[in-house]
Amino acid sequence: MQVDIDMGTTSTGDVASLDIEELLATRLLVQGNSGSGKSHLLRRLLEQSAKWVQQVVIDPEGDFVTLSDAFGHVVVDGERSEGELIGIANRIRQHRVSCVLTLEGLEIEDQMRTAAIFLNALFDADRDHWYPVLTVVDEAQMFAPTGGGEVPEEVRRQSLGAMTNLMCRGRKRGLAGVIATQRLAKLAKNVAAEASNFLMGRTFLDIDMARAADLLGMDRRQAEQFRDLKRGNFVALGPALSRRPLKVIIGPVETSARSSSPKLMPLPDKPEDVDDLIFTPDPEDLARQASAPRRVTPRPRPTVDIIDQLSQSADAAPEPRGPRANTMTDEEREDWITMTLAEIADGKESAFRSDSELYQDFLMRGRMKRISGAPLSMSDFRRRLAVARSGVDDAMAESEAWQMALSLTPHVTDDLQGVFLMLAKAALTGEPCPSDATIARAYGTHSARRARRFLDWFEEQGLIVLHTEPGGKRVVAFPDLDAKTEGGDPDAPADAGERRDAAE
Repeated sequence: MQVDIDMGTTSTGDVASLDIEELLATRLLVQGNSGSGKSHLLRRLLEQSAKWVQQVVIDPEGDFVTLSDAFGHVVVDGERSEGELIGIANRIRQHRVSCVLTLEGLEIEDQMRTAAIFLNALFDADRDHWYPVLTVVDEAQMFAPTGGGEVPEEVRRQSLGAMTNLMCRGRKRGLAGVIATQRLAKLAKNVAAEASNFLMGRTFLDIDMARAADLLGMDRRQAEQFRDLKRGNFVALGPALSRRPLKVIIGPVETSARSSSPKLMPLPDKPEDVDDLIFTPDPEDLARQASAPRRVTPRPRPTVDIIDQLSQSADAAPEPRGPRANTMTDEEREDWITMTLAEIADGKESAFRSDSELYQDFLMRGRMKRISGAPLSMSDFRRRLAVARSGVDDAMAESEAWQMALSLTPHVTDDLQGVFLMLAKAALTGEPCPSDATIARAYGTHSARRARRFLDWFEEQGLIVLHTEPGGKRVVAFPDLDAKTEGGDPDAPADAGERRDAAE
């Protein structure tokens, strides 16, 4: 069956089609310097083909996890043991579930090792499970480098071997490799050479332009055109795309990455006492120098949770009908939603599970109560879960100040709304400012550095004002709410309740 997906338009205004069935047999290589639109191209390809073929994405930066909300991809955190990764990969192939393996937060050596384990497990799956899988690897030069770099040779060989299996031998096992790289010169030749389809974007170095021209069968004098390509413009060639080099303009996408290109913004006014501000030592400076940074490994989500999710059929069970359907009143239904959201928010691992996973848990609880349909949409679930995680009580939830806080949440990304509302609640009740550990837990990470970046970002958006008291206590003020927190120790551990949970 031939399935053509729309990748955008050609330079002549025609539809740029990509034959998915042909792509599964001939593989694809995408090349372009940083900022050329590679990730946008991959996202367009994944979105357009999501309903036609199973997909596995190796995601070094966590940019593609947003596919889970719109297209149902399971997000697999790379912070797992080898046995867990192999088991998950086998069940991914068995149940034909699309997934994103996110390697965000791992060191490059761990990223290479984790990707190699997962790809090899997909490759070694039972013959009965050799269904077609579009296997997308972003930043492929990291996993199939031409040289060893700073990683151990054993890790490099393991990662390169997995990528070679994917591109050279994966076709007969149903694995169709789609690899994207910033520079062809950094990508191992035996991996790049197995692709028969190419999408070449903007590049500036002579060696990369020459190699791109060779792959496309173009005269080397024509290679100069790669310097002039705009963002999102690519030259396509291959049996799944075009028999001759063809300029393609990639179309829009439905989802977006969590990270984006930096935008210019005016610098703040220079303080009069800038020298004192910068060079006056902080009492904590010496303490920071005395202790080396310690890497904290997040606790992985229990394997049983992801097994349960993967074991479910890809198609949702039919909604209960007739006398077996629940006949809750609107008031009872609202009470159940409020109670269920509170239970989910209070779960020990709730903060470290993605919203899409928690939403599946919420829907399952609704089916157990024989509630027909989805009690809440995904967007409403996210918003109300953020409110539940903030810890606001019924009295405050009805207050005008809290409604004002809720009106500010559209200025915050979905994943940060829970953190923002937790800070707003602390300010409205006059509680101490939450510590970095508490803020990190509310987001679902163990990184205190990331928690501090959240506060800086809120301040850049004009939502809060940060202030440090003489004793080092941190205060967060909300100009729109005319409220501020009490001073809190940013380096304090998570609150006592969370420490008890951890101990248990």
